[in-house]
Amino acid sequence: MKTRVDLNADAGESLGRWKLGHDSELMAHVTSVNVACGYHASDPVTMRDSVRTAVATGTAIGAHPGLPDLVGFGRRRMALRPDEAAQLVLYQTGALQATARAEGAEVVHVKPHGALYGMALTDPDITSAITEAVLRLDPDLMIFWLAGPTAELARSLGATVAREGFADLEYNDEGHIIVEPEPKAKDPDAVAQQAVDLLEGHVTSTTGKRLDVEVDTICLHGDRPNAVEIGEALVRRLDGLGVERVPAGSLLRG
Repeated sequence: MKTRVDLNADAGESLGRWKLGHDSELMAHVTSVNVACGYHASDPVTMRDSVRTAVATGTAIGAHPGLPDLVGFGRRRMALRPDEAAQLVLYQTGALQATARAEGAEVVHVKPHGALYGMALTDPDITSAITEAVLRLDPDLMIFWLAGPTAELARSLGATVAREGFADLEYNDEGHIIVEPEPKAKDPDAVAQQAVDLLEGHVTSTTGKRLDVEVDTICLHGDRPNAVEIGEALVRRLDGLGVERVPAGSLLRG
């Protein structure tokens, strides 16, 4: 079983007076945070506040660019050319980079959100276009992709890739995550067990198929109603097993 892992969570997904998620509570438990950049959620002030919270908690900051669909929270697919998908990522990442730099911080990774992430899993051209765009922007930026063929493709292009697993999402038999349009509360102990399974190199699909998987980072979703309880249960489990939580950069770059 792996003894070191990055835990990441999404943040900054409120919009003006409409609040979503548990940023400050989750950042106390995770080592990396993916900040929404204004297309699927967030706004300039929310982005700034999320960056400030990450700085205060010592959490590594990543951009979480999504599809331009506030109503659907970026979880509905759109018909996009690969170059269009890549440019969406660049535009949003640049906005977060400016916000972070103004706060004396830096963006260290990029993780596409929701349906954009899912589209890349089934379209290698989108994976390649996004990955190559991130490399052109800054070759030192890490990118988070689902562990398996998508992550390996990005690595073959020269990117520093954190292979991602999901503790609170189900997997299909092909090893793809099943994105929930409206996340519901989940059993914290079951989520913690799936995280342990991932650290042991496997996960079980919805049909009971065992899938081999190697991960560097494990994701929790901050918009679950009981996200904080899930985070606490997962951390207790990992601490009990002696698993160290460290930012992805420490794992991948020493």
